[in-house]
Amino acid sequence: MKMAARGIPSTLPKGAPPVRHYLQFSDLNADEYAYLLERAAFIKAKFKTFTRHQPLVDRTLAMIFEKASTRTRVSFEAGMYQLGGSVVHLTTGDSQLGRAEPIEDSARVISRMADLVMIRTYEQTKIERFAEYSRVPVINGLTNEFHPCQILADIFTFIEHRGSIQGKTVAWVGDGNNMANTWLQAAELLDFKVNVSTPSGYEVDEKIASITGKISQRHFQTYSNPMDACRGADLVTTDVWTSMGFEAENEVRKQAFAAWRVSANMMAVAQANALFMHCLPAHRGEEVDADVIDGEQSVVWDEAENRMHVQKALMEFLLLGRLS
Repeated sequence: MKMAARGIPSTLPKGAPPVRHYLQFSDLNADEYAYLLERAAFIKAKFKTFTRHQPLVDRTLAMIFEKASTRTRVSFEAGMYQLGGSVVHLTTGDSQLGRAEPIEDSARVISRMADLVMIRTYEQTKIERFAEYSRVPVINGLTNEFHPCQILADIFTFIEHRGSIQGKTVAWVGDGNNMANTWLQAAELLDFKVNVSTPSGYEVDEKIASITGKISQRHFQTYSNPMDACRGADLVTTDVWTSMGFEAENEVRKQAFAAWRVSANMMAVAQANALFMHCLPAHRGEEVDADVIDGEQSVVWDEAENRMHVQKALMEFLLLGRLS
């Protein structure tokens, strides 16, 4: 959902593009993703050769956490420092965000003092309300409904290892959660297919996941048997069975998801050169067997590192637009 702050002037530098938010994967188009992915490769190459790249000197990123984080915090914080900027870290426990201050008021204040805001929270409506009153770009670091930065990193990782993802097949095994929703948006935009297998009662909600309200079978197909979803796939991926905010369901979910553990047998029916991904943290012996996540087809460590590189490209793009 693209939103502009309510008649509020931007604090972005003169000549910078108008304020845009990144609240779900569908907020950018295929051409913009092509640029971002290419730019991420350029920025990563700079990082790997110890070449300074600091286009965001004197810019500040405010990071707001209502959900705990390892990869999101480290990737955004390290990335912003590497781009020459600085970071302010906020949680509900050490700010007015946890004391019933209206989201709209927090947005008005924080966006007058920072140049970018990244939020990791629960309901998507919270980040949408914040963005509506923000005069600077807002980035979704994770919500219950979407995880766009993670899927951006996953696609970048696939391209690094296997080339274009267009026309390929991704097998999603497990919960129909924010990751599954975002994979489906990406499939519609970038023209690949997602085979989804979830236990009964944990299916993807197409009304949330789809950009148009209904996903074509060209891009989305469901399977009751996870082995069938993996058959012929170019990428097999999963997530924890119990996401943050659903801890009370943990024991029930362990029983419901028992047959949805990604195993060597599932990887064996995928393409011979299929990759395995996991957004982490992982629970070996639950959603994935140790010999898969620690095996030769696993690229989870590249995937985790690439969060930083794609987010650097994203922050640069939201503040400065396309650079040559």
